[in-house]
Amino acid sequence: MPNPYAEIFRAPGAKGFASAGFVARMPMAMAPIGIVAMLSQTHGEFWLAGAVSATYALANALFAPQISRVVDRLGQSRVLIPTTLIAVAAFIVLMLAAYQDWPIWTLFVAALAAALMPSFPAMIRARWSELFRDRPELNTAFAFESSADELVYIAGASLSVGLAVALFPEAGLLASTLFLALGGLAFIAQRRTEPRPSGAVGGGGQSAIRQRPVQIITLALIFVGAIFATAEVSAVAITEKLGEPGAASLVIGVYAVGSFVVGLIVGALNLRMALEKQLAIALTVIAVTAWPLLFVDSVPMLALAVFASGVAISPTFITAFGLIERRVPAAMLTEGITWVMTGIGIGMALGSFVTGWVVDTYGASHGFVVSVVAGALALLTVLLGQRTLAGRGSHVPAAAEPQPAE
Repeated sequence: MPNPYAEIFRAPGAKGFASAGFVARMPMAMAPIGIVAMLSQTHGEFWLAGAVSATYALANALFAPQISRVVDRLGQSRVLIPTTLIAVAAFIVLMLAAYQDWPIWTLFVAALAAALMPSFPAMIRARWSELFRDRPELNTAFAFESSADELVYIAGASLSVGLAVALFPEAGLLASTLFLALGGLAFIAQRRTEPRPSGAVGGGGQSAIRQRPVQIITLALIFVGAIFATAEVSAVAITEKLGEPGAASLVIGVYAVGSFVVGLIVGALNLRMALEKQLAIALTVIAVTAWPLLFVDSVPMLALAVFASGVAISPTFITAFGLIERRVPAAMLTEGITWVMTGIGIGMALGSFVTGWVVDTYGASHGFVVSVVAGALALLTVLLGQRTLAGRGSHVPAAAEPQPAE
């Protein structure tokens, strides 16, 4: 049986843009925690570190879809070159401001400018779509990208904090900035796999977020992102309560590794079930497996429950991006993908905040209540949107995806 992952990388240019894109996306995990690690050491104030990091993360969530919208119209290279260079320069200014103890406002201004960093995961998926549009290989490519995102989150945050602690406060953010500069420029240099620009804003000037499929999937993945963040915060709180705080990193790693492995398996399968049904099934698994988390009372039980709750995360992302590719006009594709990525990021930010409040107010064992509620809301969102996600009036050719009988 041929390896489906080997097949997708036989496409001309695929190895190049995928490897460069993997490096370029490292800041998505490294930069926010790198800012916290840097400023908490240089200024000794966690509120300031958190505020600057949140400023960067929320601004990037707002800016990235707008940048991707312009990318759809003008092309990747014309937009990514200036935005990447601005982001690199801004990160350098942020590190200098921290090192030289410049006024506090310079930290926030630099963080806002750094937030112009484009969404490289969206750019990479747009290139895969250009190569394999309406072909089964696209599902495998999206599975690879979702697993790569998981790997970045597993390694990136740990690397950023580890460097800042072991070397000097700015080391984690410096490494992140180097990854962005080298990976980003290497990705931009590969012009032959760049998707064709539309030449005009798709949809008569409308944003992709006005498309109902984008709204449904983005909202659902806000809840999924909250589940992702809840697992991290609750794992730290519960292991500390059990007197084994060092086990938190192991538990979080088990959670991410489970999702990573299952994502690779799903990507190797050529499933014929309609994508909206696959998404509903994956979210059902997430919603159901959240419940055992409420009853864990030991680290081994926590690790097992967290592993089970994470197995459907990557399949959810894979089918969500597959639906975006099928249900959003090609002229809006990069922006549509970026909105979904933004939804995940917003969900993680909100999930961390809400879970932290629940843990502080009601105790560590109640943190996973957020996962239960978020899982139910994500499933409900997709179930209510099944008709829209099924592609009524979609641009998808009939042969591209089997349609279920009503």
